[in-house]
Amino acid sequence: MEKIKILLVDDDRQNSELLRKFLEVEGYEVEYAENGRAGWEMYATSCPDLVLLDINMPLMNGFELAQKIREQDRDVLIFFLTDRTEKADRLKGFDLKGNDYIPKPFYPEELIAKIKERFEHRQPTLPSRITIGQTVFDSNLSTIEYAGTVLHLSARQSEIFNILAQHIGQTVERSYLLEHVWGNDSYANSLALNVQITYIRKMLAPDTSISIVSLKKRGYILEVNKE
Repeated sequence: MEKIKILLVDDDRQNSELLRKFLEVEGYEVEYAENGRAGWEMYATSCPDLVLLDINMPLMNGFELAQKIREQDRDVLIFFLTDRTEKADRLKGFDLKGNDYIPKPFYPEELIAKIKERFEHRQPTLPSRITIGQTVFDSNLSTIEYAGTVLHLSARQSEIFNILAQHIGQTVERSYLLEHVWGNDSYANSLALNVQITYIRKMLAPDTSISIVSLKKRGYILEVNKE
């Protein structure tokens, strides 16, 4: 398996170099940028699996960089590493589709544990356009097409369906969907997941060869009838 690529963007060079060495000892491939603008330029060429972002940086702050990255890529993981711990900042980080928000100071071992958990069950990347049952799903365009009719999914619906499509016939835990799509498993997000699953089911309904099965209080299975 190829090394996981990490882009570390933080204007604290001394601490960043220490963290970089710690990550490299753990087997990760790490590139470092000392401000948001340099991080954006490096992101375009390095194609990282994970971006570690400080927020308070010159030229382009972490929130601005996260927004630019998310406009290009919905799949790369983003962890905010910051001393900005106010509720409003944390909510903004998750609103920008950050996958985790880790307050400084933190133990490097804590960060490593979070990274390992995220990549432990990483699945091979699906082609952007795949056929499931008789429905064609395009993750780049966030569309599903059946019998010539094209429907558009919201960003979160597309993320949910993409995860289910990576695990056809397997149980996808609710907690996994909540963490990967919303960033946390709060009660409000849990209710939102129920709503999004309902919308996706309605859009898939014309294709009777596929279905999303609910497992009470556990998760979902995307099933395909091959008959």
